[in-house]
Amino acid sequence: MSNEEELRRLDEDIARLKQENREQREQIRDMGATDQTEIASLITQADEQAGLISELEERRESLRRRQG
Repeated sequence: MSNEEELRRLDEDIARLKQENREQREQIRDMGATDQTEIASLITQADEQAGLISELEERRESLRRRQG
């Protein structure tokens, strides 16, 4: 896979994951009074996804630097 293709794929993945993460956090916010264990689990999942997004953004920036 060329750098350009990988950058394009990373951009698409990051955009998709950011949207999913935003929606997940909105869902958590809208849940109101519910099982605290479930909410904690959803927050953990959202935080892990945010970490993945950060890793993908770092990879994208690394590729851009190598590209010149």
